Amino acid sequence: MCRRTAYASIALKDPDFSATVFTMNDLDLTSASSDEIYNPALAHACFEKFGKSCSVGKDEAFFAENEKSGHMYLLVEGEVRLFRRKTVLDIVRSGEVFGEIAAITGSPRTAWAVARTPCTALRLDAAQFRSAIRETPEFALMLMCIMINRIRLTLALLSRAGKLSERLAARDSRIFTREVIDELAKALGNPQPERVPAGKTIMREGEVGGEMYAVLAGRVAVSIKDVMVDQIGPGGLIGELALADHPTGAATATAETDATLLALSREDFLSLVRSNPRFAVTILKSVASRLTRVTVTSA
Repeated sequence: MCRRTAYASIALKDPDFSATVFTMNDLDLTSASSDEIYNPALAHACFEKFGKSCSVGKDEAFFAENEKSGHMYLLVEGEVRLFRRKTVLDIVRSGEVFGEIAAITGSPRTAWAVARTPCTALRLDAAQFRSAIRETPEFALMLMCIMINRIRLTLALLSRAGKLSERLAARDSRIFTREVIDELAKALGNPQPERVPAGKTIMREGEVGGEMYAVLAGRVAVSIKDVMVDQIGPGGLIGELALADHPTGAATATAETDATLLALSREDFLSLVRSNPRFAVTILKSVASRLTRVTVTSA
């Protein structure tokens, strides 16, 4: 059985609880939905091999906001509502993963996860998760891309609602610390960075691409269907969906200023994860921490 968190929140009882669900469809900005990135069979294989089964009854919680618990879950049957205060962040359905941030970072939960129906799930603790990505590095890629997609969605929603300050946008353009970038460059053999002049298009929406870029210097604008959804500064990433073997670019990236970029192919990334799982965990922690910040700001 899963550890069942006692749930006495007003959310289940208050008729005035008017939660708002934000999804990628609300923006209709991108064809690169999480469905195209997420591989349910791959996730299920990882959870089934390394994890344990559990069950939670209707209206019971898998975990509570601010709770210190380190499991991530794959939902086998049922539906789960993720919410923070009175904002529903997502509805989790069969085959989907949730609760990954706490398992990756060890930080307290930023939201509630409550069963809308009786649920069965598979769960991984932090050690089991590290074993899974050591054997199946594609799982780490998948989680990274999904979290980055969620970050961009949340930032775009904040912008649309007038809640995205320039300070927050700048703060949350960074995914990698300088130390992580230096480690990445060293592992790649310290390749020569690419220098891109202001105004140049680095990648175009709909075109085939196979590389991700870490921004070392300068600023890059990311747009989808001619709508700017992010501004990426030093420590940020562009083109990360290529690492998930996405066939075409999901967005257009243009240098707003002169920029310096470090290119990374999918093969490079997979090789690094296989040889050094700690590297994958470091990257996922960095992405998860950024997602936590924007999630807390959004609700």
